[in-house]
Amino acid sequence: MKAVLMTAAGSPDVLQIQQVTNPAVPVGDTELLIRLVAAGINPIDTKLRQRGTFYPEQMPAILGCDGAGVVEAVGAGVQRFRPGDAVYFCYGGLGGHQGNYAEYTIVDELFVAHKPASVSFAEAAAAPLVLITAWEALYERGRLEPKENVLIHAGAGGVGHVAIQLAKLKGANVATTVSSQEKANFVKQLGADEVIFYQQTDFVQAALDWTGGEGVDLAFDTIGGETFHKTFPAVRVYGDIVTILEPDANTVWKAARMRNLRIGLELMLTPMLQGMVEGLQHHAEILQQCATWIDEGKLKIHVSHKFPLAEAAKAHQLLESGSITGKIVLLIGDE
Repeated sequence: MKAVLMTAAGSPDVLQIQQVTNPAVPVGDTELLIRLVAAGINPIDTKLRQRGTFYPEQMPAILGCDGAGVVEAVGAGVQRFRPGDAVYFCYGGLGGHQGNYAEYTIVDELFVAHKPASVSFAEAAAAPLVLITAWEALYERGRLEPKENVLIHAGAGGVGHVAIQLAKLKGANVATTVSSQEKANFVKQLGADEVIFYQQTDFVQAALDWTGGEGVDLAFDTIGGETFHKTFPAVRVYGDIVTILEPDANTVWKAARMRNLRIGLELMLTPMLQGMVEGLQHHAEILQQCATWIDEGKLKIHVSHKFPLAEAAKAHQLLESGSITGKIVLLIGDE
């Protein structure tokens, strides 16, 4: 099969399309052989390409956590899927289990969900990692409740644009930061109640003004660095802030301590990295619920750019250029 191999850590040029051994028909009792039609590209892909994967002894590697495709064959014990089923999932791509920049992969049925029927494979492949990240950050780490006020940073981004929608589905009020009028129009279409142009406006003051001086109940940081600790004063006393980045060593914690903030750290890769079957199964359950919402028209995934598999390096270059609206996808096979 064709696959994009990461031959070493470095620039996008280390991604080379090659012929590799096709995965065998599933030997595992509960495994699926999946013909991949599309693969999502996420910032974790570019970070692993730059610095090396979590399993440096297993090189070359195939990146790509997000995949969507068609079940080709099933293990004898598979219960929920049969050949021909369209599926999507977030599994592999960290340097251990094969990722999804390839024509085929094998995944346990517990970690896979039925693809939403109403969208393309490209849209489905763009969805898993960002959906799971936003779901866990808002619903589980942040304990978001109906009618609460939430501030979502970078609302037009991959995680941000689904976070706005998940927050609205929970019945929350959403403020979000953006950099342009085009992105403001985009997030308003997704349901954002308050749009903050962070380059022209003090987002903390804007959040305080929006909440009558109290601060938001929950802030969701998708940017990291200084943005994380600069957000503390925008959160109400006894409120929550969740970040998907590791807090910087220079983080100034005083405002968080004085306001008794609850700090949430969200890394949706943990179950994959630690082999936590229940956690990975929970991820598939999240995707199955989100598929229902997508098919009901309550949730949309925005794909801004599509590249053929052979142009994975170009896709990485674009993602690293910054300021992408929505997601980037690799097209692998025919739908």
